[in-house]
Amino acid sequence: MSYHNPVMLSESMEGLAIKEGGVYVDVTFGGGGHSKEILKRLKGGRLIGFDQDADALANKIDDERFVLVPQNFKYLKNYLKMYGVNGVDGVLADLGVSSHQFDVGERGFSIRFDGALDMRMNQKTDLTAEKIVNEYGEDELIRLFREYGEIKNAKKLVFEIVSARLGSRIKTTMELNDVVGICVPGKMRNKYLAQVFQALRIEVNDEMGVLKDFLMQAKEVLSPGGRLVVITYHSLEDRLVKNFLRKGSFVGELEKDFFGNPLLDFKMINKKPIVSTAEELAINNRARSAKLRVAEKL
Repeated sequence: MSYHNPVMLSESMEGLAIKEGGVYVDVTFGGGGHSKEILKRLKGGRLIGFDQDADALANKIDDERFVLVPQNFKYLKNYLKMYGVNGVDGVLADLGVSSHQFDVGERGFSIRFDGALDMRMNQKTDLTAEKIVNEYGEDELIRLFREYGEIKNAKKLVFEIVSARLGSRIKTTMELNDVVGICVPGKMRNKYLAQVFQALRIEVNDEMGVLKDFLMQAKEVLSPGGRLVVITYHSLEDRLVKNFLRKGSFVGELEKDFFGNPLLDFKMINKKPIVSTAEELAINNRARSAKLRVAEKL
């Protein structure tokens, strides 16, 4: 089994518009699929990869033009400075969970496998899904399931979780599935469970906060004419990326100067997000929710 099949590989490369001698960043290295393709298109140049997951480090590419930073991409600006990079020609972010992380049950990301309620991208951090489920207060749980899982009956869900944990600590994915299953009809069960797991994963890894930090830093490190390519997998991510690239703010309000002129840092290359082809979906079902957006630094 491959670590992770790179999603929309050719579309990503087209979006980056790679210059043979350019400097590029792949902030979600994973299995190295996107990075390998970038290196194929470089003659000279330089590529910096980021990945906080220790499992991904085994996929490091042996190439003198490549360096892999074992850190969260929220530290993008700091590490580029450390490596003497003042401006880059392109940044690629393939957000979400890798196939490897989903398929290793003990990581706790998948609703299909039994394992510890972990869900940490970086296993050196302290906050786990188990801690959230068993120790967060009712209001905190309702907030995160509504905000990050877009769950309409969050109060009922939290009531069931809090009632269950009074008896014994909820420690595994299957134990959580059993508790959550009470809240939803059978036909909607898998989708509902996926929303619950998504909400917990986002909270564990502060995914929305990290994404905001990354986008602000990408704006700073990109040279004029540089490309930003972002692949998202759920509406929360996509909405945030779209607002930032189109209007310069995360809430969708157009930033303006004193005279009312738009303050834009990016030009959208595609008005609508790019989605996976039928051919790709036939071999990689996990690409079904992916949306790719490309913007150029002004």
